[in-house]
Amino acid sequence: MKIILTGATGFVGEGVLLECLKDNRIEEVLSISRKTCGHQHPKLKELIVADLMDLQADDTRLHGYEAVFFCAGISSVGLSEAQFRPIAYDIPMHLAHVVQPKEAMTYIFVSGAGTGSSRQMWGRVKRQTEDELQQLGFRQVFNFRPAIMKPADGQIHMKFTDKVFGQCFGLAKLLKAGNTMTQVCLSMINATLHGYETPTIGVRDISRLSKN
Repeated sequence: MKIILTGATGFVGEGVLLECLKDNRIEEVLSISRKTCGHQHPKLKELIVADLMDLQADDTRLHGYEAVFFCAGISSVGLSEAQFRPIAYDIPMHLAHVVQPKEAMTYIFVSGAGTGSSRQMWGRVKRQTEDELQQLGFRQVFNFRPAIMKPADGQIHMKFTDKVFGQCFGLAKLLKAGNTMTQVCLSMINATLHGYETPTIGVRDISRLSKN
């Protein structure tokens, strides 16, 4: 299948990209970003745009894909809602409006662990995104809520905290709070191809889906 990916210059998006490029079920990945992801592969196409909000519904480069893996995001630490909302709500919703044909597509939004229970600003904004994506007419919408993730081989876009959490992966796995990036990607592909019993995909669901 052919997928659209965001966030390839960040930790989650890059990890998912690298795993998708290795998977024989993926024919093409269109990475949409403000700058190049730094990787090259016969399956990889890049659409570099200064502002994702400038994408239009009549842009045929966004048509004909089976899925969107929306992995872009930023930490809410130190940000106001006015600063955080454009990344966590406006952009994923805008992309959801411009891709076609929705009735044949799966939209996967990476929101993160704690989204369902947090009363903080970031949790409220991401829950709104999760809820409203369900109303847009896609074949399927899944909200992924991973916690600690082990980086994929070859990742170059990692912050210090990503590396620290990666080193803690053994403990996180023991506590059922961690997934490898391979598991995250495989679960996205399998959910797209085969569906899943719930639209909310947590750590244990990721582990289960990755084995299908």
